[in-house]
Amino acid sequence: MRHKRAGVKLNRTTSHRQAMFRNMVTSLFKHDRIRTTDIKAKELRRWADQIITLAKRGDLHARRQVLAIVREKDVVHSLFADAEKRFGSLHGGYTRIVKIGPRPGDNAPMSIIELVSLEEKPKKSKKKSKAAETKGVTEQAAKGPVDKTPQAEPEASKEVQKADAEDAQEAAPGNETTDSAGGEEAAKPQA
Repeated sequence: MRHKRAGVKLNRTTSHRQAMFRNMVTSLFKHDRIRTTDIKAKELRRWADQIITLAKRGDLHARRQVLAIVREKDVVHSLFADAEKRFGSLHGGYTRIVKIGPRPGDNAPMSIIELVSLEEKPKKSKKKSKAAETKGVTEQAAKGPVDKTPQAEPEASKEVQKADAEDAQEAAPGNETTDSAGGEEAAKPQA
């Protein structure tokens, strides 16, 4: 039994699993979001949250601990430089997992894992009350019907009107516009 054994095995050896998650967490901090399977994303969240907590601490020992996991120095440097500004007063929950559906090849459930920051504040949508909605509907009904057909551009509509007028003039009885050879003549009014 695996009582009190945290983490998932993913049918890999320990060294393979650790190398895989080190690469994934490096890619996550480099690109701010990656696409992977649901199970790997949930495990990667544990790694990323631990590293961000160390980065917020910001001392030399924390930097060395992160360098033991993330092997690219420039990624670690940029993480430590803006960790306090980006994650500020958050105490965990530094990542977001969004499920995107099955993978086409083997139908594995896929997810996008991305970093969350204080700069991204979700915009709250203002819901109208039913009274306000009905008030808006009654005001609109009082104004009259609304034409929902798309309006053409003014220049294009002038050209269309001019072409329609020419077609109507040509189609009028008594106006001959072509001769028997197929060429155009000037319109001659008949007396």
